[in-house]
Amino acid sequence: MFSSLCRYNAPRLSRMYSAKTSATCTTRQDPNKPKPKTAIVMLNMGGPQNIDQVGDYLLRIMTDRDMIQLPMQSKLGPWIASRRTEEVQKKYLEIGGGSPILKWTNSQGMLLTESLDKCLPEFAPHKHYVAFRYVSPFTEDAFEELEKDGVERAVIFSQYPQYSCATTGSSLNAIADHYKLRPIPRHIKFSMIERWATHPLLARVFADRIREKLLAFDEEVRDDVLILFTAHSLPLKAVSRGDTYPHEVAATVANTMIELKLKNPHRLVWQSKVGPLPWLQPYTDDSIKAYAKQGRRHIILVPIAFVNEHIETLHELDIEYCHDVAKEAGVVHIERASTPNAHPTFIAALTDIVKNHLRSGPAVSKQFLTRCPHCVSQRCHKSKEFFKSLCSDSYNTQEPFVPPPNMPKVIITEASKA
Repeated sequence: MFSSLCRYNAPRLSRMYSAKTSATCTTRQDPNKPKPKTAIVMLNMGGPQNIDQVGDYLLRIMTDRDMIQLPMQSKLGPWIASRRTEEVQKKYLEIGGGSPILKWTNSQGMLLTESLDKCLPEFAPHKHYVAFRYVSPFTEDAFEELEKDGVERAVIFSQYPQYSCATTGSSLNAIADHYKLRPIPRHIKFSMIERWATHPLLARVFADRIREKLLAFDEEVRDDVLILFTAHSLPLKAVSRGDTYPHEVAATVANTMIELKLKNPHRLVWQSKVGPLPWLQPYTDDSIKAYAKQGRRHIILVPIAFVNEHIETLHELDIEYCHDVAKEAGVVHIERASTPNAHPTFIAALTDIVKNHLRSGPAVSKQFLTRCPHCVSQRCHKSKEFFKSLCSDSYNTQEPFVPPPNMPKVIITEASKA
């Protein structure tokens, strides 16, 4: 019965996503190319390129209060990171020894900037800069590089389609922290794209990925395959505060199903819970088990909030859920839809988003500047004030931004360097 389950081939994954291949990707300027005029700064959390980076990667996550809040975090965070390092290293070894997220982000960035050079010659040359939150290349690396390159325009572009204070918010806070320690370059015009969950081409690429996997099912069951959209969960405390992430994910799901025009049933489920506090449910693994008991044994998992492959798709979904959980539950056939990666429709989506932003979009959206209804974080408030000033249309005619006296000071630690 299990022979038709989602295909898992660790050696094949190792060849595709080796740490060596990922580590060779860089964003350094080719000396033979003209000086870049417009920077596209691609924000993401990143992933360790080899198992030696796993400990520091976990430490930065567990000590980032934008991402996760723990009691006595300065002590408990490092303890949890240390305890989990060996286990997480083993998971990375099972997918080839490192994360492919840098490789995919660089591929997306190069294809995006090539496309932008063709359709927006007035802003060319464009160059992408990778700004990871928890592993190199870090946020400060990207901004130091674009300053050295002497760009005139910098678009801060979140690679999380759906906004959350824990993901995009954390990356933006890291930018604000960076410029607390140094003057803002007056010659650069900054702007930002912090969410794009409802872009029609994003729905189209997810629909294409689902159609690819539906073809793997027998025709007689194809219209009844259950489509489980899965996204990283969020603590209910953040949901109650007013974080927009859950409804933005749901919007992407709805648009994808409209694009598909299929009869198949679908649900949105949540993965990757961390810690003892209550998070958004139902959980992905529990849902697979529950549907199998109901007789739903033909399933597609769709990672609707991830734009490239990484540990949560290649290990959590492919190995833990599609292989282990599904086998135990008696699922007959399960497939996992690929993330967008370098799909041509996805590159077209990125191009259209940036093109419209550069030509006519606001430098910073009112949606970003509006705080959650129950937000009490002064860090969040000061960060939004910072970006309102940084991205002001009149910024280039003003004096450099000076942090107000009551802006919290940054304590430089190994974790804060992320």
